[in-house]
Amino acid sequence: MNLATKIIATCVLVTAASVSFAQKNVNPPLQNVVQLSANGSVEVQQDLLSIVMSTSFNGPDADAVQSQLKTAMDAALAEAKKAAKPGQLDVRTGNFSLSPRYGRDGKPSGWQGSAELILEGRDFTRISSTAGKIQTLTVANVSFGLSREQRAKVEGDAQVIAIESFKTRATEIARSFGFAGYTLREVNVSANEQDFSPRPRMMAMEARAATADAPVPVEAGKASVVIIVSGTVQLK
Repeated sequence: MNLATKIIATCVLVTAASVSFAQKNVNPPLQNVVQLSANGSVEVQQDLLSIVMSTSFNGPDADAVQSQLKTAMDAALAEAKKAAKPGQLDVRTGNFSLSPRYGRDGKPSGWQGSAELILEGRDFTRISSTAGKIQTLTVANVSFGLSREQRAKVEGDAQVIAIESFKTRATEIARSFGFAGYTLREVNVSANEQDFSPRPRMMAMEARAATADAPVPVEAGKASVVIIVSGTVQLK
């Protein structure tokens, strides 16, 4: 046997050994594995209010439009900061835009700009009263949510409910298929929030448009904190 023949034979043996080793290490297909999910929810009163106030101007000159926006925002910020209190009423600016306006012929015909101020916090009375005192902006949107503190109070309870529900379902499925029980393979825990209060937003905006220099009437609804537990179990 010459050298070339020996090299070829060696390569064939190595390749055959590699294939044999790979076949022995292929993971067998999973059997008696079930994927399922369960959730737990706790309803809680919304305690966070956010009011977005805005204004817009149009004009032939960009500097003039920007100056109008700045004047309106400066006056609104000055009024809002009088009542600002960390956590109870936080004040921040929102979107600010300035862009050219085009006519039907596609040529620039002027400029349009808009600006936002956001009042947010847990003191509904303070926030709504402040919004009513701001005369240079109008209410664009009112929304409710949960503060971190409120969410933390109920997430633990919702998680306990979700985990117990997951365990119950897994046990029932195992028994339905004739197995004595199960072992947990993988699990994932996630959270979300469902809002049940769309109507108060509309009421607040309508009232603000009709009444100047008066508190914006707001009424928070409830939200449901939902914890979802999903994963796979091995029936045994």
